Amino acid sequence: MSAPVTVSVTRHVDPSHTAQMLAWMQAGTSMAEKFDGFLGSGWVRPSTDSADWHMLYRFADAESLAAWEASPQRAWWLEAAAGDVVESRRERRTGIEGWFDEPASVELLSAAPAAPPRWKQMIVIYMVFLPLSLTANLVASRSIADWAIVPRVVLVTTIMTPLMTYVFLPWVTRRMGWWLHR
Repeated sequence: MSAPVTVSVTRHVDPSHTAQMLAWMQAGTSMAEKFDGFLGSGWVRPSTDSADWHMLYRFADAESLAAWEASPQRAWWLEAAAGDVVESRRERRTGIEGWFDEPASVELLSAAPAAPPRWKQMIVIYMVFLPLSLTANLVASRSIADWAIVPRVVLVTTIMTPLMTYVFLPWVTRRMGWWLHR
């Protein structure tokens, strides 16, 4: 048995047929759900007036995916939208690797900036974590030193995590953007 397979499909849809396309997509999902190995699917559009629709669907293995793709149900479903839908891109992945890489074959009109190198991210996280951890442990050693280690660490971690995530890391990341994205 092979690894789970995720398929990404981009289709061009006439924006004046949005209601019909929503019904068509729901019908396809309902049919695929009945096949062994179906793990889920989803549709997204870049905006309400976009002609490009993106679909992901996932099967437990290549054999299950092949059964769906060769089925008369899928053939009927695709035929039902012939002329209204044009497939413009298809990718298959067997793991999460590569899903977050910028696609080389697609022109992105409003691409988000590429993530900084992991070593730079590590340095910025360390710059926040070290002083915050030292401060939190100093305060804990003076105020709750008599607590057992597990509740003390749980309390310190529960306080530090949202502070790092929502306050200090965004603040430092904005100030270090010149270096992170250089």
